[in-house]
Amino acid sequence: MVELGHGDMSFLDHLEELRWRLIKSVVSILIGSGITFLFIDEIIEILVFPTKNLDLQLQVLRVQGMFLIKWGLTIIGGVIVSIPVLTYHFWKFVTPGLHGNEQRYLFPLILFSFLSFLTGIVFAYFVLIPFSLSFFTSMGYGDVQNNFSINYYFSFMTWILLGTGLLFQLPVLAFIFSSIGLLTPPFMRHYRRHAIVVILILAAMITPPDPISLFLMALPLLVLYELSIGVSWFANRITSQDETSPDQTN
Repeated sequence: MVELGHGDMSFLDHLEELRWRLIKSVVSILIGSGITFLFIDEIIEILVFPTKNLDLQLQVLRVQGMFLIKWGLTIIGGVIVSIPVLTYHFWKFVTPGLHGNEQRYLFPLILFSFLSFLTGIVFAYFVLIPFSLSFFTSMGYGDVQNNFSINYYFSFMTWILLGTGLLFQLPVLAFIFSSIGLLTPPFMRHYRRHAIVVILILAAMITPPDPISLFLMALPLLVLYELSIGVSWFANRITSQDETSPDQTN
């Protein structure tokens, strides 16, 4: 098990380290937001594209509607762009006692975290969102038109995209918590049934209230949970090898 924290650091030193890592994380989000704002119109066009072949119209119902949308997407984009930096600082803060051999997994972890998040977004954009929009627009009645508020539409889109992206971080979290000794494969296998219930609840919170969307979201999460058991085994193995290696023993 890896110790949390440096032995020669006081509680105030840890608070100072946390403060600087939070400051650097916020700065990375601001930089990412600036980059996102340069392409905000293209991003809006991509998010609106799933409505092109559907019988619905998007409307701006408030004077400041598009302003709020653009700034909201700018901040969200800043968070997404800065995910590698956020992962780095989270990893360095919660696992400061890692040995040199374990530190070599830092860059693959950051890359895998970013790719996992993007995979979740792509899955939501090409699978969940088209099905959900098609399902809800097909529930029309008579001459009632599907005129959606563009603010509610973007709230719907960002909720599903970000929620799915975060849920796809499950293997990354399994690696981090296994590296610091909080997760083991036997523990995850023992509580598999409980995890299935939690996954179904999370999937229901992310997806619209229909059983097919719930199934489409829950299925990859169940696969990711099984993958996370393997990730936990790998993390515990490299941790135990470093603890028993001759150069790490006293």
